[in-house]
Amino acid sequence: MATKTVTLELDAYDKLKRAKRTVRESFSSVVRRAVFPDTPVTARDLVATLRKRMASGTLHLSEETLDLLDEYQDEPRTSESVWENPSR
Repeated sequence: MATKTVTLELDAYDKLKRAKRTVRESFSSVVRRAVFPDTPVTARDLVATLRKRMASGTLHLSEETLDLLDEYQDEPRTSESVWENPSR
C-alpha cells in the first residue's frame, strides 16, 4: 500500500491523536471516519428542508419556529468544529 507523509502542527496532531478510538487505531482510520462536507449547509438550506418536510406531512413544526429560524439568518455564526472540541 502506498503512503504519503503529512506534516501537522502540534495542536492538529494532538487533536488527531485524541480522535483515535483505540490505541491501535491508525491515523488513516481516523481520517477516513472524519466527515468533510463538500459544501457547507446553511441555515437557509435547513429552513427550506424543514418547510418541504412540513408540506409533505413528515415533520410537525410551528410556523412561528420556522419564522424564528428565518430571523437567525441575519446573524450568521460558525459552529465549533468537533476537531477543536472533541469532548462534545
